[in-house]
Amino acid sequence: MKVLFIGGTGTISTAISQQLLNKGHELWLINRGSRNDLLPPGAHVITADIRNESYVAKCLAGQHFDVTADFIAYHPNDLERDYRLFSGRTKQFIYISSASAYQKPLSNYLVNEGTPLANPYWEYSRNKIAGEELLMHLYRQEDFPVTIVRPSHTYGLRSVPLGIHGKHGSFQVIKRMLEEKPVILHGDGTSLWTMTFNEDFAKGFIGLMGNARAIGEAVQITSDESLTWNQIYRTVADALQVSFKPYYVSSAFLAGCSDFDLYGGLLGDKANTVVFDNGKLKRLVPDFCASTRFDQGVRKVLDYVLSHPECQTLDPEFDHWCDRVIALQEDARLQIRREMQL
Repeated sequence: MKVLFIGGTGTISTAISQQLLNKGHELWLINRGSRNDLLPPGAHVITADIRNESYVAKCLAGQHFDVTADFIAYHPNDLERDYRLFSGRTKQFIYISSASAYQKPLSNYLVNEGTPLANPYWEYSRNKIAGEELLMHLYRQEDFPVTIVRPSHTYGLRSVPLGIHGKHGSFQVIKRMLEEKPVILHGDGTSLWTMTFNEDFAKGFIGLMGNARAIGEAVQITSDESLTWNQIYRTVADALQVSFKPYYVSSAFLAGCSDFDLYGGLLGDKANTVVFDNGKLKRLVPDFCASTRFDQGVRKVLDYVLSHPECQTLDPEFDHWCDRVIALQEDARLQIRREMQL
């Protein structure tokens, strides 16, 4: 296949790109060039900002693709531009939406593609929903060959996947664990969540590429493994060979006292128990299997992160915030106990 990716250096797209090249497909990337160290060797790179539509149109003159996928479309306006650029130029257009678009709060913890789309907590998710609606309209009215893919929490080697972290990634949480400090978990840590290793995600995604039965469909791609947040954090602590020291705080409280986006990311996503039914994906891609258990995947990630200093971004502001939240909640608890004893 001749394939074009818009982006190509993100957590999801790097794994897909590498597997495609390993299989001998012809891969083109439209990429700004700000992360050249992550560009896969063997790909044809068009160095451009996709938002510069006229320049990109010139670069694409005379080109046609079997599959085009946009990994960095976050607003319906991005997809209107993609339609102008790729209508008549691709046999399949894949939009990377998000499982966070599913109904919040959920009426049923078991999630499939028929679960309603509605997220009042997170603008990011509402924009993804609007993008899906636009593309399905174009599919029905203009025969634009759309496939919608909904990832959930997908992780790669460069960052340990966790629930609560600051603006600069999750390494500061790992540092807290290594220093035997308590780490904040939302709620009581018993809600269920799903982590998907990017190499597993790539297998499902590639199975949808060039798949005529996937045109006009929305498909979620996740692991079948469901873990509580307690299990997730304990698995990370075990891999680090440190004690698991959780400190539980209400999701609503955390969302209300942070200046990073915990409101949408928690109340609109991670605080909800979700179990994904991947039956539709397995009907479309019969050999799909997410074969990397979380305990296996997270050990790979930790080995990589702890041996690559560029992945160890410190976040003292977040560290102080954690200490402050814990101290304030402890003060409140002790004050209430004292009042009860009067």
